Amino acid sequence: MDINLLIDQLVTYALRQKLITPQDRSWAINELLALLKLDEYKPTGFNGKTPDYPCEILSKICDWAAKQGLISPDTITMRDLFDTKLMGVFAARPSEVINEFFTLRKKSPKKATDKFYHDARALDYIRTSRVAKNLAWKARTPYGNLDITINMSKPEKDPKDIAAALKMKASSYPLCLLCKENEGYAGRVNHPARQTIRLIPLDLLKDGEPWYLQYSPYVYYNEHCICLSGKHEPMKLTKKSFARLLNFVELLPHYFIGSNADLPIVGGSILTHDHFQGGRYTFAMAKAPVEKTFKLSKFPRVKAGIVKWPMSVIRLNGPKQDLIEAGDYILKKWRTYSDPKADIISKTGDTPHNTVTPIARRRGKAFELDIVLRNNRTTPEFPLGIFHPHAEVHHIKKENIGLIEVMGLAVLPARLAKELKDLTPYLIRKDVKGIRKNEALAKHAAWAEQLLKKHTFTAKNAEQILQAEVGRVFAKVLEYAGVYKRNAEGKAAFERFIKKL
Repeated sequence: MDINLLIDQLVTYALRQKLITPQDRSWAINELLALLKLDEYKPTGFNGKTPDYPCEILSKICDWAAKQGLISPDTITMRDLFDTKLMGVFAARPSEVINEFFTLRKKSPKKATDKFYHDARALDYIRTSRVAKNLAWKARTPYGNLDITINMSKPEKDPKDIAAALKMKASSYPLCLLCKENEGYAGRVNHPARQTIRLIPLDLLKDGEPWYLQYSPYVYYNEHCICLSGKHEPMKLTKKSFARLLNFVELLPHYFIGSNADLPIVGGSILTHDHFQGGRYTFAMAKAPVEKTFKLSKFPRVKAGIVKWPMSVIRLNGPKQDLIEAGDYILKKWRTYSDPKADIISKTGDTPHNTVTPIARRRGKAFELDIVLRNNRTTPEFPLGIFHPHAEVHHIKKENIGLIEVMGLAVLPARLAKELKDLTPYLIRKDVKGIRKNEALAKHAAWAEQLLKKHTFTAKNAEQILQAEVGRVFAKVLEYAGVYKRNAEGKAAFERFIKKL
């Protein structure tokens, strides 16, 4: 393995991706030599084709580094720490990235994010090769074509890394994965390296309050971005939240932005740091029509309606400031609203249950705000949540329904890839007894019985049928998460809340 050739390939890649200029070449080589503990270098004259992303070159350099004892133990985590350090050589300084972003934004918001996203992928901060391993398809449902993904991109922890992490001294720096202090951080075995991440400061309230734009390293959809508070403070939805969301889509009108709910069960996986998620993608929920309009007497310039969607969504359309006020008005009403007939109780003692998942976007020049009503109450019958996936769908999805799923993109566990594949021969043989005897597949037995009543499985059609049926289960998951069911009783209960508005 010629390490000189690999260095030349990586530097040539960086030049062609415009991460560095020809004037930077010798400097970049010397920076890599220092990281690789090399005193000498022999140019190979490489001028061949380079890949679209650096992962193949980096993998070979990591193989070499592991043999030299520079990566020990040789695990995915340790390789990630090492190859991120290498790519950090080609990352521009934060001030340069920020200046370039806002210079381009004056010409076009799209040009600004195009360059920012390109560099995040080119630097391998967005792990493109791993994201490509995700399984993805669309499933036709009464609510439109839902996006289904099985998340295969995040590597499992190696036992060696877990053991090493246990021996490490506890650290509170950075406080979490969303803190601004991650920018440039070298990482450790229990915290990812971040030499290649860059953040764009956004003055979302136009008062100097620090918020930042970055991309997610494991994108679930096109240009999946994160907008995070500069302060490590818990998620909290207030009037300011609506202002930040709508000001964001004023700055970047080609992006949507949304917030997870701020309560457990119905919230996201990180509630300790206030943040939003957005990107350049149109979800099924954004395409869903308004099936019934109503008037908000306090806000005559706002068009309001109930969206045809498995969850309970109020859509507002109108001037930005009016939507901020109307969104805050609806949130405050919902926070204190109870309807025992519909299982909605706003508080148990001092513990609140009602909150919302808000999503902002542009419709041409107009602003649009979707407000998804959420309630996290539990009962002995539904210990994981009344408005949470119920037991019958846990074989497909048991985890929280956060912002991304609310909008119509299923993020399903990696186990499903193997389980669906292993389930196929049993379905072709119509062998439900065999499924019940298989420890890993037994959870799917009742579902398999239902499927065999509807379909005749063959080697040719099994994958297509299973993908469609997983989509139907995900639609059911969203229906369970909806506070108002899509039946006569649910619609009447939704109307009762609308009248309160």
